[in-house]
Amino acid sequence: MSIYTIADLHLSTFDKTNKSMEVFGKSWADYMTRIENNWRRLITDEDTVIIPGDVSWALSLEEAESDMKFLDALPGKKIIGKGNHDFWWSTMKKHEAFFEKNEITSISFLFNNAYEAEDIIVAGTRGWYNDEDAVNAPDNADFEKLTNRENLRLKASLDAARRLQELSPEKEIIVFMHFPPYWNGKASDGLISLLHEYGVKRVYFGHIHGNYTVPPHFKYEDIDMHIISADYLKFIPKHITSK
Repeated sequence: MSIYTIADLHLSTFDKTNKSMEVFGKSWADYMTRIENNWRRLITDEDTVIIPGDVSWALSLEEAESDMKFLDALPGKKIIGKGNHDFWWSTMKKHEAFFEKNEITSISFLFNNAYEAEDIIVAGTRGWYNDEDAVNAPDNADFEKLTNRENLRLKASLDAARRLQELSPEKEIIVFMHFPPYWNGKASDGLISLLHEYGVKRVYFGHIHGNYTVPPHFKYEDIDMHIISADYLKFIPKHITSK
């Protein structure tokens, strides 16, 4: 029973979605086949895989059905978070009803909550761009509003994680985010403050693509930051070790 993580699957099995990542270069060639083959080689039904965002290119829950069924058919339990391209994401009530209707049983949502998984406690949120001038940062976005909302969502998740930790104090809280809370010299100060407040020492994040020369992890203010974008990991889920 092991814990793995990988972000940015960008699944595109729905015919009308037609947004294969293969247009972004040879590193993405045949990526969904590579994801499936590597997953089945490594993951068992007893394992858990955490996927923090950009799970599917679908634009609605109905369009996401084939991607969710693709993911559901892979071994293991999956905990998924929201990314900036998960436009299909709706309310938890709608998700749960849709999954029940379509008999999708192995996927849970990381959204204002937390989970115990083996010897860790899983918390997290999407996050947001920490630099308004970053590449691909959306124009006319209310950065203050969006950043404050993500701070509140991370706090809700960490509060839930702390309640679980009170019952299992030996378990480490690990945070999984789509956006890096620190990147390229810029930090999301509110998120970093929360990580310190709740004693988080490890963060795993995706979103970063095409940059394969950066180290797989680095420290910022004594917090270990790990990049887990699918293309960076060569579409191989990353095993998470205990303390």
